[in-house]
Amino acid sequence: MPDHPATTCARTGRIVVVGSINVDLVVRVATLPRPGETVLGGRFASVHGGKGANQAVAAARAGGHTTFVARVGDDSMGRSAINAFQAEGIETDFITVTPECPTGVALILVDAAGENSIAVAGGANDRLSTDDIERARPAIEAADVVLLQLEVPLEAVAHAVTIARAAGTRVILNPAPARLLPATLLAGVDILTPNETEAESLAARGSDTVPSATDVEGTANTLLGLGPRAVVVTLGAAGALVATGQALTRVPAFPVEPRDTVAAGDVFNGCLAVMLAEGRDLVAATRIAAAAAAISVTREGAQASAPHRDEIEAFLAARSGA
Repeated sequence: MPDHPATTCARTGRIVVVGSINVDLVVRVATLPRPGETVLGGRFASVHGGKGANQAVAAARAGGHTTFVARVGDDSMGRSAINAFQAEGIETDFITVTPECPTGVALILVDAAGENSIAVAGGANDRLSTDDIERARPAIEAADVVLLQLEVPLEAVAHAVTIARAAGTRVILNPAPARLLPATLLAGVDILTPNETEAESLAARGSDTVPSATDVEGTANTLLGLGPRAVVVTLGAAGALVATGQALTRVPAFPVEPRDTVAAGDVFNGCLAVMLAEGRDLVAATRIAAAAAAISVTREGAQASAPHRDEIEAFLAARSGA
């Protein structure tokens, strides 16, 4: 990977990411263990992670002027995370250090095919409050895009959506991990970005007539009926489906040999936010985000796998016929 001090392009679109910060404790194994099974021979690494943090780094590397709203514990892991964000050029004024509380931790198993299993202890992430969001109000109101996930309290997410909508700031919600979401929150979302499993879960909770698991178009339309103005369902190696009130558009994936899929969705969302903030239409932005995600799965690590803007542009140029 090239040596990038922060990013190699001028930062343009203004992104605010509200979300989680974790330390990822990763064990790489030949196969994921079944319940009650112990798998030996793994390799261990401790790296920076958390869905919010991953998305903030991805947005910054894709060229976005990125501000992060989050909490860490008053410990060495939290201080290390803040230092890492600052090295990426991310504004950290709204990252709160939480006394007597640990930084969040994720336990991650990754198999030889790049598939993963994850358990998270939220720690300071669980303390993110509406007061924290209110303190960041000026940044949210001035942003082009606010990007959120669901590893922090729903009250904080909802308050950020309310502020963004009132200010005319575009809202992207990555509904991961999937949970029941109030209609008032979904009505404030411009773009909902579930993966296929999350989309099916949300559709099942939001409709009496649920499409089959193979009917991703029907699932996307069900989700549109719940309030968001657009839905982008990420489908892994099958690409993505962009659904609006006017059209359903398939965006193909870029074929690559995967090594680690841990943060692919986060890289996709971070890059998508930047492309939209820069004025691209949703389908074009989705294609570029898919390219960033494709690069990320060829690398190990969460934040370490996020590509820089010049890498994304070079990848797309090399596959201009794709």
